[in-house]
Formats: sequence, C-alpha cells, structure tokens
Amino acid sequence: MSRSTFGLTMSPPAPQLRDRMAYARTTYSYHPPVARVVLNDPDRSNAPDDVMAAELRMVAERVSEDGASILVVSGAGSQFCVGRAALGDSFFEDPRQRLEAHRCASTLAGIPIPVIASINGNAMDQGLELALACDLRVAAENARMGITDLAQGFMPWDGGTQRLPRLVGRSLAMEMLLIGRVLDAREALNAGLVHQVVPMEDLESATAKMADSLAGKGPIALRYAKEAVLKGMDVPIEQGMRLEADLSILLQGTADRAEGIASFLEKRSPRFVGR
Repeated sequence: MSRSTFGLTMSPPAPQLRDRMAYARTTYSYHPPVARVVLNDPDRSNAPDDVMAAELRMVAERVSEDGASILVVSGAGSQFCVGRAALGDSFFEDPRQRLEAHRCASTLAGIPIPVIASINGNAMDQGLELALACDLRVAAENARMGITDLAQGFMPWDGGTQRLPRLVGRSLAMEMLLIGRVLDAREALNAGLVHQVVPMEDLESATAKMADSLAGKGPIALRYAKEAVLKGMDVPIEQGMRLEADLSILLQGTADRAEGIASFLEKRSPRFVGR
C-alpha cells in the first residue's frame, strides 16, 4: 500500500502525483481523489486580493477537469487567511464588478465536490468568509476566527453576513459582526463554526483522516448530498424533499450505485469510478 501527501491509503497501482501548479498567490496539487489548494502569500498573512481571487477561479476549473472528489484548502505559514481585498486597487469602475473580481468565498462555495478547510491559523475577515464557504472545517487549537470590518468602517461582502448566521445562529452572528467578537478554536467548535479542533501538529493528519473518510464514499453521492443540503436550505421543505427525491432517482442509474450494491453483496470494499 502507498500513502499520499494527505495520508490517504491508496490501493496499488498508486496514481501519479500531478505536477504541482504554483501560481502567484496559490499552489495547487492533485493526488487522486484529493485536490489541494494552498493560499500561498504568507508575508501578507495570505490576505486575499484580485490575483488570489482569479487564481481560485482557475483552481475551481482545474478541480473539475481533474475529476477530483474532494478539495482541501489551507494556508501557507502561520495563518490560514487574514485580511480583505482592497477594492480600490481594481480597474473596474462598476462597484459590483469590483466586488465580483475580488470575491473568493463565492468561488469555493460554488465547487460541487466537498471542500475541507484546514485552518492552520487565524481566519479573519475575508479569511473567515473563505472558511465559511467550505463544507467542513478542521481547525488548529491556536486558530482564532472573526470579522472585524465594521471597526474600520467596512462591512463584509464575500458572504459573511449570510453564511455566518446560517452556521452559528443569528444571535452569535450579530455579536461577531456588529461588536467584532473573535472566537478561539474551542469557542468556534462549541458554536458549530468548525467541526473539529486538534493540536497544530495533528492538523495535517486530522484533515487527511477526514478526506480519507470522504474518499471511501461514492463521489456522485457526495456531490448530490451536498447539492441537496445547500439548495434545500433556501427553499420550502416540500421543494427540498422533491429535490432530494430527484437526486436519489438520478443516483440509481449510475455505475457507482450498482457497484455499491455489488460490493455489499460480495462483502468487499466498493471501487467507485464516479460514473
């Protein structure tokens, strides 16, 4: 057996590690079935800008082209992501175009496969918005999370006012947004903002374990389940139930569903192919 850079156990023959793609602000790598993007501007605490936003859009396309089943997002250096893009630096005259050019969280939220945030340090302002856009969050115990924009006369514009209350509830979200309360990792765990907190030295292995758990499941079923949850939250439950049923019916006609049944009957691990 071989072990990937994420600690995932793969059956031989092991897939070849795709060449690492180093952009100006991010680094992308892919070891089937897991893709990883590292926010790679540690001298600026991985603060987003229009370059990073554009690169994340390219990463989203690359993830689709590679056929990855899981994406892991982490930060280089001691921080996950701290700060916010300076909108005044954009060449767009239309304010809405400036916002769209600098949005990073919306890109991550639009990726159809499960996205894990491996929060290796502070996630503040737009950095927290990036983490909120991910589906699962594992945090180092030294990480702190908050949105402090209002103290500087700004307000969040990459999903913070919408995704934060959906995760932690209106009361705590108001406190974090209006007063600027910053949560430590344990407080974030208790609030449901993160799913797991581990010592910094265990973060990589904990992230790998979570990715490994996802990798053992049918990739189409993972995408459909994510779609049902996210879209179902914004419609009446009757419409959500219809969406769930429609996706379940679509899943019945896939090769992966047939493989799942066959593997159960044959008492072996399934070999999903994403079709």
